[in-house]
Amino acid sequence: MVDARDEQDPYIENRRLLFATAYRMLGTVTDAEDVLQDAWLSWSGVDRDAVRHPKAYLVRTVTNLSLNRLTSARAVRETYVGPWLPEPLLTSPDIAVETELADSVSTAMLVVLETLSPVERAVFLLREVFGYSHAEIAETLERPEPTVRQIAHRARAHVQARRPRFDSDREQRRKITAQFMEACAGGDLNAVMEMLAPDVTAWSDGGGKVTAARRPLNGTDNVARWILGFLAKPELAALTMEPVVINGELGILAALDGHTVGALTFDLADDRIQNLRFQVNPEKLGGLTPDNGLTRP
Repeated sequence: MVDARDEQDPYIENRRLLFATAYRMLGTVTDAEDVLQDAWLSWSGVDRDAVRHPKAYLVRTVTNLSLNRLTSARAVRETYVGPWLPEPLLTSPDIAVETELADSVSTAMLVVLETLSPVERAVFLLREVFGYSHAEIAETLERPEPTVRQIAHRARAHVQARRPRFDSDREQRRKITAQFMEACAGGDLNAVMEMLAPDVTAWSDGGGKVTAARRPLNGTDNVARWILGFLAKPELAALTMEPVVINGELGILAALDGHTVGALTFDLADDRIQNLRFQVNPEKLGGLTPDNGLTRP
């Protein structure tokens, strides 16, 4: 593995960008870290003197490794048990201030990116998030520039049509998060229902590893009753909930006996919770520990 003390190594200098690229491409912390490890192995074996632009070389390597992994991952996700949600990432509170950056890594955006083809996803991210020119993207993906322009236009239109546009006021989100946790902890069905939008939808990703709803739940009554029924389980009597910044937005972290067991992210519309995404798959909670050494985007 690369020596982290070598601050002049282009891999170390650009690791934040490389992780951000891989994570947004793949939607999982684990796969992003695997891609970075593969990229380092590739970088460690290359003739550095022959690489004129190390940053471009590394981004190209990570992008193409992510493309290969995403293509194979799609086949696996077709047999996934229940809804598939991106792997949540504990991010710095500072990222929530940078609206554009927070939006690009939000759970809602990652869900939208899942609807793009792997190549569309790569082009969209490189162009719209990281600001690369069409020519640079064409070189990275080894495709003609006119083709890249067409893909970029198609991907941008696709994302704009599906991108959620909800209230992002930080103070209001903090207030609603606190109220929601209080209502859930108190088992107050009416209070929970009042906080949910009439057309609310809830997804829960257990991956077949732990109990979770196998299908999306719709409507205030169904969603509220499912949440409170889940929390009322005897084995969850000692569950604690804490507001934390997840994927650039304030969400809720759930822990049991000091161990993280789930994460909740949600959207707001007219001060009501519009969409809830529960990640409880134990294999997808690795990005929720602050001391795991990951470089956050």
